[in-house]
Amino acid sequence: MILHPPVRLQRGPASHSLPATRGSSLLELLIVVALILVLFTLYFGGGTRGYQQKQIQNCAKNLESVYVALKTYSMDNNDRFPVLSTAKTAEGPLSQLVPRCTTGTEFFICPGSKDSKLPDAQPFADRTISYAYYMGHTIKDGADQALMSDRQVNTNSKVVGDWLFSHDGKKPGANHKKYGGNLLFCDGSIQSSSAESAFTLTNAPNTVLLNPKP
Repeated sequence: MILHPPVRLQRGPASHSLPATRGSSLLELLIVVALILVLFTLYFGGGTRGYQQKQIQNCAKNLESVYVALKTYSMDNNDRFPVLSTAKTAEGPLSQLVPRCTTGTEFFICPGSKDSKLPDAQPFADRTISYAYYMGHTIKDGADQALMSDRQVNTNSKVVGDWLFSHDGKKPGANHKKYGGNLLFCDGSIQSSSAESAFTLTNAPNTVLLNPKP
């Protein structure tokens, strides 16, 4: 009887399959994470449409708060909103609201802009705010008369289709890059517009549009 030596099983390439699988899984996970970060940055970055549309909504809340202060001021001034005869920019007349009608100053800085924060409860005539102001109105002026807005490209009257806000994301009028902005009307209503004006905005008699400081 012939006895054959026992057959020894050799370890093949399969013994290395687990580390390779782990390496591939880690690489795939890193790629997925990187893609998520890129997509998040594209959508929520400061210059993107999605980010600025959200900031336009927050900006509208700012203007609502400012209107409360403006209305309070008008009740003590024969229905008139703030006027400063020597004003060249919006800061001078609107600064009269603080601290008499509001101690909050954060409402005067658009969340879509890069304007610096203002000190609380202190007049800001020598500082920079984010909003334009149609000086000379009264609270009796109607819903067709703009009272405040995001920074505009210029202080001219405008008809539908004129450039109201920046069309390329560059200053002036770029609180929300190239994605438009808000307008506050004399009745307290707030409407948004694209860079091309959705409204006819005529500087009424005895009123003047003041942009904030550059």
